[in-house]
Amino acid sequence: MSHVGAPRGRTCSRTLRSVALLTTGVLALPSLSACSSEDDGNKATAAPDIAPAGREWVGQGGTLHWAIDTMPATLNAFQADADASTNRIAGAVLPSLFTLDERGRPKINPDYLESAKVVEREPKQVVLYKLNQQAVWSDGREIGAPDFAAQWRALRGKDSAYWTARNAGYERIEKIERGASDLEVRVTFNKPYADWKSLFSPLYPKDVTAKPNSFNDGARTTLKKTAGPFTVKKVDRKKKEAVLVRNPRWWGEPAKLDSLVMRAVPRSKRAAALAAGQLDLAEVDRKVVERIALAKRDEGGGGQPLTHGPGTEITAASALRSWALANGSDEERAEAAQEAREQTVASIKRYAREQKSLDAYEVRKSLEPAYTQLALNGQSGPLADERVRRAVARAINRQELADTVLKPLGLPAKPLGSHLALDGQQAYADNSAALGKQDTQEAQALLTDAGWVPGGARKKADGAKAGSKGKKADAEEEAKKHEKKAPDRKAEEKAERQAAEKLKQEEKNNKEDNKPDVPSDEGTYIVGDEKPGEAAPRPETATHILAPAPAAAFQGTTLLRQAAVLDDSDVRTQTVKAAQEAQEKPGGMAGAYAPAGTAAPSGTATPPVLTGPVGKNGKPLTLRFVLPGGEGSESLRTVGERISRMLDRIGIDTEITKVADDNYFKDHVSSGDYDLALYSWPATAYPATDGRPIFAKPVPASDGSLLVEQNYTRVGTDHIDQLFDRAAGELDENAARDLLKQADARIWAAAGSIPLYQRPQLVVVKPGLMNAGAFGFATPRYQDIGFKKPGTAGPESKD
Repeated sequence: MSHVGAPRGRTCSRTLRSVALLTTGVLALPSLSACSSEDDGNKATAAPDIAPAGREWVGQGGTLHWAIDTMPATLNAFQADADASTNRIAGAVLPSLFTLDERGRPKINPDYLESAKVVEREPKQVVLYKLNQQAVWSDGREIGAPDFAAQWRALRGKDSAYWTARNAGYERIEKIERGASDLEVRVTFNKPYADWKSLFSPLYPKDVTAKPNSFNDGARTTLKKTAGPFTVKKVDRKKKEAVLVRNPRWWGEPAKLDSLVMRAVPRSKRAAALAAGQLDLAEVDRKVVERIALAKRDEGGGGQPLTHGPGTEITAASALRSWALANGSDEERAEAAQEAREQTVASIKRYAREQKSLDAYEVRKSLEPAYTQLALNGQSGPLADERVRRAVARAINRQELADTVLKPLGLPAKPLGSHLALDGQQAYADNSAALGKQDTQEAQALLTDAGWVPGGARKKADGAKAGSKGKKADAEEEAKKHEKKAPDRKAEEKAERQAAEKLKQEEKNNKEDNKPDVPSDEGTYIVGDEKPGEAAPRPETATHILAPAPAAAFQGTTLLRQAAVLDDSDVRTQTVKAAQEAQEKPGGMAGAYAPAGTAAPSGTATPPVLTGPVGKNGKPLTLRFVLPGGEGSESLRTVGERISRMLDRIGIDTEITKVADDNYFKDHVSSGDYDLALYSWPATAYPATDGRPIFAKPVPASDGSLLVEQNYTRVGTDHIDQLFDRAAGELDENAARDLLKQADARIWAAAGSIPLYQRPQLVVVKPGLMNAGAFGFATPRYQDIGFKKPGTAGPESKD
């Protein structure tokens, strides 16, 4: 599987976050951290698995061969084509002022800083950095204010000559000055910035950032000056490897390894590379883990023959042989059969040799700092109606999906409750109650309210006049489907009519009962245009009218009230209270939303039993579900197929389209060529900064196109944007968290993206490798990585 990242495309001056498919790829932009207090009840659900050991147990010397997905296109982490490999190398050779601990919290890196704190809030925010007095670049020059100032000027967005991909936070800086000494840097902001700890990591020398030419081209293929435990020796694109060696000018604890070799190996070839002894550490998919488990079982079975074997590879040669076997002459068939036998025997022998070698490796596992989501494209089609999006969301059993992916690996299987933080991070809060739990009847009621009803796809076909052969064939095919599913059609139609009449009467009655709950200025709910205390735009002036009906208005209003309930600190208490109040009220709008746990209103019509896809005006509700078709994306496709079956239960058809991994994101997700899609976002400990472009309301660009930033679902609201902006400028960490919780609740309510689960992180390592493996949230401490000291039992045997 290849790493799929977000293209530069049309983006504003905010942080770009990389997107990845659901395997276990290393993600870009590791300098993402958190605005929260030190003490918090959240605990990491899966700790790092790195064989931690004190430096006294790690031997001196050696080379570690570490698999990366691709050769870095640039070594400048602030350019658009920077990727995970860029950041992996930067982490080992450049200053990171703050690193992340195992819970994703930013911590001062004492190798570079003695302290860093906000020293003034009024009239302007001022941060004072006190640098480690030993910190120098590899040429001996002190790290200081000139480096900070040059990086700020390059990234603040005022000089278009710099090819920057992100400048979040830098545009808020007013000036950078030398402090009381050369070891102090004083940064003044023109407006408050809560996520100031995210800045200057990595920090480049002024030689790279002071001029556009050096910024754009000077750091693409090499870094002449570094300031980390390692330095760049060479980047060999022919061999597809970057070689890092111990930095002789490093002032901190010296690196245990002599060298780090970052080698680009496709995920599909990592098992073979491990077996050949070409790698010591590689992140892998579940298939490789299963192969290692089988290898150990076979080894432990006393030399029993293999009961498993290599998968079938479809190549041009194998396809030609298959054709010859089916269509060729007797001589061609015999030759093809013999060739197939020889290749099969060779493949089995090669597989057996690999299995014997794989038995020697260890598997380390944790949860990756990234989550997988279901994206719903709200720009056009059925999903432009928020009721349909909510129906999709309410039909999905997220626990079942988490169990499918994580339980077989022995990892905590817990659905994710936030778009902005992962379980274990301080900013994490489960706000999914703003949308509600899985509920098939609620999902069906929402579809009914949106006009998608059982039988709605058949009406036009059943009563249509004679037309084209294609339309006639479609109608006949549709009729056949329903004959198989529902032989007693007359009884079914009668039940449908009765249910529809009952539902219509309920809506009429409830319209009167619920007048106090539906203000007259909220008769139309429009995604992206609601503002507290303001009337929604009139239908004739709005761009996307999603629910121009009292019933839909009630749903929108109720859902926003739920989101407001979740704005309070005690979410559970408020939700239960709202549920109890709702239960005491008579009536209720069919299909309307109520807080989690609210009983269905008395007299609410039960959705009719489905006999096929729901439809409207003779058209079935069909959604195009785009999934990657590559070899490393099997797990993602399994999840997609399960989601498809869940939607089928409420009458939504899905057309699964498998596309090449390399084209999946660029040609489909980012361009909006999908209805449903699965992709992942990396975790961030700075959600106010990094979350905003992902959930920002799309706006029209000057050329008439839609500026979506990184919001590839095209669903957003003004209020969500305002909450992000307020959180980014709130220096009180508790207040900032509350604002982010409110933003997340409203993101859930808009139902543009549904977080599913945190991704598994599976890493294969050479035995004896210490302080490396499945890092989880934690930033690697490169100078401590190495192999167990010869002749020692290791830290696990100290007692």
